[in-house]
Amino acid sequence: MWRYLVGGVAALSMVGAGWLIFNGEAHPDAGPVAAAGPPPSAARQAPGDDAAPLPEAPARSREQKRFGRYDKDRDGRITRDEYLLPRRKAFARLDTDGDGRLSFDEWAIKTTTRFADADRDRSAAMDAAEFATTAPKRKAARPACRCLASPSED
Repeated sequence: MWRYLVGGVAALSMVGAGWLIFNGEAHPDAGPVAAAGPPPSAARQAPGDDAAPLPEAPARSREQKRFGRYDKDRDGRITRDEYLLPRRKAFARLDTDGDGRLSFDEWAIKTTTRFADADRDRSAAMDAAEFATTAPKRKAARPACRCLASPSED
């Protein structure tokens, strides 16, 4: 019974902490950010130029970018055909004989090809060494983020 009570208190504290973090306000006149200097848009303006600073382009959210990829005719709406277009292209790549139907062999061609490439002795069965060649290739590890490194470390 105690673990439920402790779990509930922990969950409520996490929710409260999240609310405080996301609803906190940053004050531009406080902290090291204010002492950093002029904003980047002011740095682009030539000295002695009396023209108004250039407006910044609004940052697009991930969902707006995704919407833009699907909305091919840029009318602000995604039709059924636009939504299904990536699936149609994937289907067309798999439908090698072009009859509008996917047979099992067409659907499984990647796996079939991988098996055929791994079965070097053409025995229709893979031993442990041959099977090891079918392991998915891992992506190279991404380098650690250097965004917080000080300029003196470079």
